[in-house]
Amino acid sequence: MQVFKLTSFEACNSYILTADNKTAVVIDCGESNVYQKVLNLNLKPVAVLLTHGHFDHVGGAGEFFSAGVPIYCGEKEKHYVFSAGNRGIFGGVYIPDFEIAGTFSDGEEFEVGGIKFKVLQTSGHTAGSVCYIAENNIFSGDTLFKGSIGRTDLPTGSYFELKESVKRLYSLSGDYTIYCGHGSDTTLDFERKNNAYLRDNDA
Repeated sequence: MQVFKLTSFEACNSYILTADNKTAVVIDCGESNVYQKVLNLNLKPVAVLLTHGHFDHVGGAGEFFSAGVPIYCGEKEKHYVFSAGNRGIFGGVYIPDFEIAGTFSDGEEFEVGGIKFKVLQTSGHTAGSVCYIAENNIFSGDTLFKGSIGRTDLPTGSYFELKESVKRLYSLSGDYTIYCGHGSDTTLDFERKNNAYLRDNDA
């Protein structure tokens, strides 16, 4: 599986995944150029997976939706994506018109574009935030960053829930590459040992 990283002007990381060099699965789409980037790679987008519904992660969803590409999110996030609370943050930012084709529940496993995914419910940054695991990689959205964790002061955020979600990630067996929603890539082992916000021995 190849992973292409694209950082938007809002410093959100979007990821383009391909297993066959023909089709692509996109995780988050910060702005409209993500769709064009997929085409520039000579790939056909077959799905967009959202980690959560904030504008900097869904800003390019309209282009995919207009092209008939299905867009998915966690089951607890669907309502929030289009809610007044979400649309009203950051001064009432624009959220494009699109629809959610389906949702994922905690622990659900599925395959799309020849890539097998597992969904982990990781509430905290928003109530419906999820992480996607594919092979030995975690796409963490705004749950876990290199040396940090997501903010919890926006609607449906909860520090207690985020703490429990990060603990859940730390409890996974083995090491993983973590592709974060913002900032640099990291590894699960590095965060277990070095992330000052929450270490694996915090009970």
